Amino acid sequence: MEWQNLSNDKRFGLEHYHDPKKSATRTDFRRDYDRLVFSSPFRRLQNKTQVFPLPGSIFVHNRLTHSVEVACVGKSMADIVSTALRDKYADEPWVGLLDHIGDIVAAACLAHDLGNPPFGHSGEKAISTFFSEGAGRELQSKLTPEQWSDLTRFEGNANAFRLLTHQFRGRRPGGFAMTYSTLASIVKYPYESMLSTKGKFGFFTSEADDFRRVADAVSYTHLTLPTICSV
Repeated sequence: MEWQNLSNDKRFGLEHYHDPKKSATRTDFRRDYDRLVFSSPFRRLQNKTQVFPLPGSIFVHNRLTHSVEVACVGKSMADIVSTALRDKYADEPWVGLLDHIGDIVAAACLAHDLGNPPFGHSGEKAISTFFSEGAGRELQSKLTPEQWSDLTRFEGNANAFRLLTHQFRGRRPGGFAMTYSTLASIVKYPYESMLSTKGKFGFFTSEADDFRRVADAVSYTHLTLPTICSV
């Protein structure tokens, strides 16, 4: 990977509108952040509890509050890293791209819980168990092994990537049409469910081609998807 490729403001699903020479007071990475803040999936995080305190006088810490806090800390840490990298690569022609790291990380932090079901990991387990042990077992014969693995190992991180990239009925291609860099930043586990050893994975098989597009765009161009997944 190379730093100049990791900062990619091309929008997923809107590639034909991309103009690398455009100038704006508000970058596309900042637009990602703002787009998430005003989105319905992000606002719905207020109904998902992060921590439920016993004392009645203490506020309930929900996923929305948690995501805003993570974005705040993440941007501060990313800005520190960006400053250090700017000094290290001061003579490089692309050094200005490093200024975007803070906004990319902040947007990724806002999106990191979008795909989590209610009750967090317990919710993931409940969904998985419904298919592996419950009424959902009757669907196994109608699905591919990869699809069945996705359901019986349901993962909120993969669901977040799907939510941001999937073209839902009546919607435009590309889902949220986020920048490639922001999408790449939320995929913490760059492999499919069938290659997962600890229950964590980054995307469902239905989004495998989408992940390949994102990975290639941010400089995984020398790797194939199977190679990435075997790491």
